[in-house]
Amino acid sequence: MVSRKITLKNNKEAIILFGQYDSNLRLIEASFPVEVFARGNTLTLKGNLKDVRNVETLINELLKIARKDEILRTQQVESAIDIIHSTRKREREKIFSDVVYLTEKGKEIRPKTLQQKAYVDAIRNYDIVFSIGPAGTGKTYLACASALQALKEERVERIILTRPVVEAGEKLGFLPGDLYEKINPYLHPLYDAFYSMIGPEKFQRYRKEEIIEIIPLAYMRGRTLDDAFIILDEAQNTTPDQMKMLLTRLGFDTQAVVTGDITQVDLEDKRSSGLIQVQGILKKIKGIRFIYFSEADVIRHQLVKKIITAYEEYERKDKR
Repeated sequence: MVSRKITLKNNKEAIILFGQYDSNLRLIEASFPVEVFARGNTLTLKGNLKDVRNVETLINELLKIARKDEILRTQQVESAIDIIHSTRKREREKIFSDVVYLTEKGKEIRPKTLQQKAYVDAIRNYDIVFSIGPAGTGKTYLACASALQALKEERVERIILTRPVVEAGEKLGFLPGDLYEKINPYLHPLYDAFYSMIGPEKFQRYRKEEIIEIIPLAYMRGRTLDDAFIILDEAQNTTPDQMKMLLTRLGFDTQAVVTGDITQVDLEDKRSSGLIQVQGILKKIKGIRFIYFSEADVIRHQLVKKIITAYEEYERKDKR
């Protein structure tokens, strides 16, 4: 048994780290065989050397978040705990130190799981990346952050956002308004990601200058795109022809990230999903990378992981 002390800078830092009614400390104690005592601005850790060192690493990483954001959410604590449990020292250092994009407000966007780290590394090193997995795993959010970083570094001149609209048929006619107004509800999840990173005003300016283009997938036909970062979202609702069409739009110095959840196909014939089919067609091609996420990578409310697992178990039983 060893005992270590960690002294915090001030009361404000202690309040953020400890959480309401010391909830963060209780979560840490429940996750490691270590006793955590708080007295004023001092934390005392008691346990075996390896576990105490792991908790020290965890607390130091949480303090970095608290000092920059002045807030520490339960999901952030859980994600950091998962990283400590699931990775070796070298791997966790790479995850904790990796910054994908720095927002307008100075917030660092980082991978929060080992698989998210593999995902952002794939985007940096491959021209086409497919990310497949449940909602809440950061597929779209990290793609948007990576696109903005590529734009900042002048590796691309524009960002293209596209997704299937109203299932695979792209039936926009019955909706009121012009094209932008028709597709706006379907692309809003992408807007939300960009709003949080560059703010609504800069996002709208980029749209007017066509630095960021928002296009329904059906309107991508016939275009060849150079110097662009393409994000195809909700790709599970593409047909095989649409998927082929999108992937053959790539021009020089262009990369594409395709995201989707193959358990959430909205097509009438779920087997006709372009995202399901493309895995068997392109998986062996060099220069293309497939990244798969699971419920372990979900960065949302702690119940979301349990909901996803419960549905997966139900669907397995139903197939039997």
